[in-house]
Amino acid sequence: MNTARAETMKPRKEYNLSFFQRYLTLWVGLCIVVGIALGSLFPEGAEFLNSLAIAQVNIPVAVLLFAMMYPIMVQIDFGEVVNVARAPRPVILTLVVNWAIKPFTMVFFAWLFFRVVWAPYVDPTMASEYMAGMILLGIAPCTAMVLVWSYLARTRMGLTLIMVAINSLTMLLLYAPLGNFLLGVSDMAVPFLTIFLSVMLYVGVSLVVGYISRTQLIKRKGIEWYERVFLKHMGTISTVALLLTLIFLFMLQGRVILTSPLIVGMIAVPLIIQTLAIFGIGYGAAKVLGLSYEEAAPAAMIGASNHFEVAIATAVTLFGLTSGAALSTVVGVLIEVPIMLLLVKICISTQHWFPRRAAVSRMAATETTG
Repeated sequence: MNTARAETMKPRKEYNLSFFQRYLTLWVGLCIVVGIALGSLFPEGAEFLNSLAIAQVNIPVAVLLFAMMYPIMVQIDFGEVVNVARAPRPVILTLVVNWAIKPFTMVFFAWLFFRVVWAPYVDPTMASEYMAGMILLGIAPCTAMVLVWSYLARTRMGLTLIMVAINSLTMLLLYAPLGNFLLGVSDMAVPFLTIFLSVMLYVGVSLVVGYISRTQLIKRKGIEWYERVFLKHMGTISTVALLLTLIFLFMLQGRVILTSPLIVGMIAVPLIIQTLAIFGIGYGAAKVLGLSYEEAAPAAMIGASNHFEVAIATAVTLFGLTSGAALSTVVGVLIEVPIMLLLVKICISTQHWFPRRAAVSRMAATETTG
């Protein structure tokens, strides 16, 4: 291993908590309140910002996500990506959780709450629509924000990038068949343009720009300058962008929360339970498989989070803009950031449950040469 590669494998100072990261729970709470307040005080402005979209992909969100993703992309050792094929178990695990387990557990929790627990309080027709929206979330694993969660949890960014790519391709193949089967509809169209644009805008642009920045700056300035100077404030930039995104999302949906708080709460409860359950399944399976922490955390979190743009686009197409299904997918947006930040904290506090990456790498090398 050359010196430059050895340097990039070491724990970096950027993983020390910045001011924003240290009090992230407080900032998240404040951003939620600010977002809801702005949405209720300036509803016309929120509607205008929400209208700036192409194929249900919101352009302002894409800009904010670029501000989140770019500081992460410039810290990825892209040489590490090619090593993922030598240890495919984390990728296999996330595929099994995302496509063989998650959709069916979402169906179960949707049925349990809206056909049993909440049944006396919800109209049966609306209950069916709420369930449909939840199921659409369950068959759309995250392909962008998981990079943020993986970064905050201090994991293998190269591995997470591969997971994002593979799940994006898998979603194109399995989204419609699973939706047709679980929803009982025929010929559900794949929102191909939504998937393509969201992956390109949220991940592709920042990936290309980040790769070019990293390779060119290291070539010209050296790895030491790059890590000590260029990367110094990248973590703070990404966190601030995350908080601004949270304000924006809650601003767009603030009216929904204020006008239908009870229904929002009814939908949120099973979605939160589902998120925690899928994370627990993935994290527990990673422990059983003997994965390192840097592999276990992203493998568990990619299944726990959702690609809400695709779910919203499909719900609106199938059931209408004001349907219960569309509302369920919107609630998925609202719970995503706070719950995933909680899971990031759980990952960091339990990383000692797993072997460290170095040990796993030595084992993989032994198996390869043996």
